[in-house]
Amino acid sequence: MEPADKLAAQGKVIAKSGKYAPKAPVPKRNGHDGNGQLRAAPPNGVDTCGNEPVDDPPPDPEEQQSSADQGRPADPRATWEVVDGGSFIFDQPQGVPAVWGKGTDVLWPEGESLMIAGQQGLGKTTLMGQLVRALLGLSDVEVLGLPVPPIDGRILYLAMDRPRQIARSLIRQFRVKDRPLLEERLIVWPGPPSADIAKRPELLLTMARDLDAQVVFVDSVKDAALGLSSDEVGAAYNRARQYVIADGRQLCDSHHTVKRGPNGAAVKDINDIYGSAWLTNGCGSVVLLTGEPGDPIVGFRHVKAPVNEVGPWQLLHDSVAGELRVEAEINLVDLVKAKGVDGLTARDAAIALFEASQPSRAQKEKARRKLDKLKADGVLTVEERDGRSAYFFAGEGKQ
Repeated sequence: MEPADKLAAQGKVIAKSGKYAPKAPVPKRNGHDGNGQLRAAPPNGVDTCGNEPVDDPPPDPEEQQSSADQGRPADPRATWEVVDGGSFIFDQPQGVPAVWGKGTDVLWPEGESLMIAGQQGLGKTTLMGQLVRALLGLSDVEVLGLPVPPIDGRILYLAMDRPRQIARSLIRQFRVKDRPLLEERLIVWPGPPSADIAKRPELLLTMARDLDAQVVFVDSVKDAALGLSSDEVGAAYNRARQYVIADGRQLCDSHHTVKRGPNGAAVKDINDIYGSAWLTNGCGSVVLLTGEPGDPIVGFRHVKAPVNEVGPWQLLHDSVAGELRVEAEINLVDLVKAKGVDGLTARDAAIALFEASQPSRAQKEKARRKLDKLKADGVLTVEERDGRSAYFFAGEGKQ
């Protein structure tokens, strides 16, 4: 056999053995060349090798976390306006700090909004004007018999509901000599807002900050946002309120009730306030004025209370002087004395307080709380008679 033929025969034997077979080529994929080497990423995620795009392998979690941690403060709470649970619960002030009120009789708590509700012509703007005057230190320190400590800052009054009528109401309460102080510390926005506050909830706080106002009065809610019967609008307006409160400022707004209660009954409770429930749910306190427009005697009900329910009262609406003042209130001590040896029950008290011939369980419980407070003050005593608690005059204590 010739040498060449011999080498060819040996080659065939080696080929059949597979011992020196070539390695399979590395399949081409996005990001790699055919030899398994990384290549530059193609533009727009297109594989320039003509293959179907294949996603890159997921990033290493440890490397990703390390990258995210760069520049982050040691305590993530530093980037958020949060407080620890212990401070939030135990470092609160004693009692309920009040813009308007004292002790447990608080009509406007600090850090919570007050709503003054009622039909037109009952004195909502008059009452707001009395609060403005007291906050500026221009009047007695009390409104309806409860203190209103003056502030040092400015007041923003959104006079949106018939601004000329609001001006006529306020001029009855202020004097020409008050003008320099009013020019410095009372800022009035006459007419509708520059935008619907429910659509731009940050607007109210922006105005308060820009004008450096410590207290904001909104007169009235119906002019601040449109579509108040919608829960979406009611919740958005409440968000605007909460922005102001969360910024350390105080807020009071006025709002209207429905014309009549269920079945044509007189307006009497928080459910008769017009619009979404979120309008009242977001308030710390709600006052309801009742009666007919122009009535000289107006009912006063504290229908949402942060502590004790204040009143109810009958108010004299003096439209000439521009003032509401307490004309009459139900005196439970006098009622107890009038009942003599029979004593006064919670049901009897509720009938008098709420002018209800058949008081509800809730009304009777509210009356009981007022009687128990007088008992705690040493004014009344209580005895069980025929399965009911009857209250009697103790003959001493505060009245």
